[in-house]
Order: sequence, then C-alpha cells, then structure tokens
Amino acid sequence: MSDLQITEAFLYMDYLCFRALCCKGPPPAHPEYDLVCKGLTGSGKTSLLSKVCSESPKEVVSTTGFSIKAVPFQNAILNVKELRGADNIWKYWSRYYQGSQGVILVLENALHSALQHPQLCTLPFLILANHQDKAAARSVQEIKKYFEFEPLAYGKRWILQPCSLDNMDALKDSFSQLIKVLEEKVHDVRM
Repeated sequence: MSDLQITEAFLYMDYLCFRALCCKGPPPAHPEYDLVCKGLTGSGKTSLLSKVCSESPKEVVSTTGFSIKAVPFQNAILNVKELRGADNIWKYWSRYYQGSQGVILVLENALHSALQHPQLCTLPFLILANHQDKAAARSVQEIKKYFEFEPLAYGKRWILQPCSLDNMDALKDSFSQLIKVLEEKVHDVRM
C-alpha cells in the first residue's frame, strides 16, 4: 500500500467518524446530489416537491425565502434548495447556487437568465413544464419554440418534461432522468 493510499484511507476513516458523530448515522446508502429549484411564485415548486415526497397537500405552505428538502428516490437522494420565486429577490438567488450539482426549473420567464448564469450554465437542468393538466397548457414542442431552447441550451445537458400534480409517474420519471444525468456526470469526472 502506497503512502497516498494510506493517507486516503485515513482521510476516509476521518470522514466516516465525522459523519457518525456529527450527522448521527453512517454515510448514506445512496449518492446525494445538491440541486437548486427555481421558478416564479405560483409556478408550483413547493407543491411538486411535496408531492414527490408523498406529503399531504394540506401541509404545503408557500416558500418564504428558501427551503431545503431531501427528496428520496430508490437510487439517490436529491437535496433540493427551493428558491422563492418573487422577482424582488432574484438578485439574491446566485448566493444559493454554489455547490449545486444540478438545477430544477419549474417553467417561468426567468429561464434565460438561469441557463446563462455562470454558476449554473454548466450544470444539468431538469425543466418542468408544470400545470399540464390545464386546458391552456403548451405542448413541449411549443415550449421549446417559445423559449428558444435549442439555441439557448446548445451544449448543455437538459431535460424538458411536461408535468402536473395529477401524474406522479411522469413526475418521478422526470427526476429519475435527472438522476441518470447526474450519475453520468459524476462518472465522467472520476474517469
């Protein structure tokens, strides 16, 4: 065993001790990813995240400032920082971007700035076109054209999915697709 391997082993043991003492448990069985969730007030961010976590709709309270929610999936845990959508706090959003590994956008008109922000532009995006159960909802093709996604998102990893609170299977599938992209990104970094 080389000196580097021994050092790495001790550092890993220190990490495990830290997690056991400070975090009240062993390291997670599944990978964890830190994400940012953005969207305007009323776009449905809180409702969608609560539904994915199987929380009662009666418990949903509109986000004030920001909230952090651990969203468990079979193969990963998504630690989602949900940012309040009011336009008077947009200038503060970038403070929450650091350390993020992906972005969830609940479709809104601030999309262009998020796709081009220097701290987010290299991260994978899951764009949720919410309220698809409404009669006036735009199709995915209409949304791509309206927001000019093709040229804007060129070279970026992004997934645009229609969703609604009435279709949990499609919503969970959207998150599973994001997890797959995050796993690929981690795999690419390690190689």
